[in-house]
Amino acid sequence: MNPSQLSESFLKWCLLGLIFCSMLSAQEPAKTQASAELQHVLSQMDQSATGFRSTQAAFVWDQYQKVVDETDTQKGTVYFRRNGNEIQMAAEIDDASVHKSILFAGSKIQVYEPKIDQVTTYNVGKDRDAFEGFLVLGFGGSGRDMLKSFDVSYLGSEKVDGVETAKLDLVPKSEKVRNTFGHIWLWIDTARGVSVQQKMFSPSGDYRLAKYSDIQLNQKIADTAFRLKTTPKTKFVSPQG
Repeated sequence: MNPSQLSESFLKWCLLGLIFCSMLSAQEPAKTQASAELQHVLSQMDQSATGFRSTQAAFVWDQYQKVVDETDTQKGTVYFRRNGNEIQMAAEIDDASVHKSILFAGSKIQVYEPKIDQVTTYNVGKDRDAFEGFLVLGFGGSGRDMLKSFDVSYLGSEKVDGVETAKLDLVPKSEKVRNTFGHIWLWIDTARGVSVQQKMFSPSGDYRLAKYSDIQLNQKIADTAFRLKTTPKTKFVSPQG
């Protein structure tokens, strides 16, 4: 599996949202104000990243497919933690339709499907930093680092489920990435500097809306949350290509 295919597959399961790039038209004073607001939000994210140790949150992921005009909804719990110089992520998708576990640690992405008792492992290798960059958007990633990979615009303030947020528009600087992930919206909790909602659209018109609630910052998360609950009979496969 090549990096582009892996990106589509992994981010379909995990977190990450895109639409064609939209442009804001505004008077020069408004641009100045937006720039000041953006810098304030990015500074908040920097502060949050400095003290970041872990995050746990409940999620609802809505994946819309335009070609069939259908939305698939998945619910569960997601975990992030800083382990040395890297951010690790784990997610438990557990609802009536599907049960899967996802783990991103080191240079590997593992997806465990209990129904067939199989773990599929993808080695991201040299693309690890790029994957982590997408994973930590709004969860442990700094505003400074975000600017290295994205052109960021401030879209205004907005309430999301009663939480005051700043809405940011992210366009990947890499043309290769834009071909897959053209556009990302983040809603950042202005009090805590973390994401409470993300909307990600592809050029095809598909999108993913991710909502996060019951966000717990820097609380102790058991190591077991970052281990796949396999069985002695679990089959391990590693797609190549």
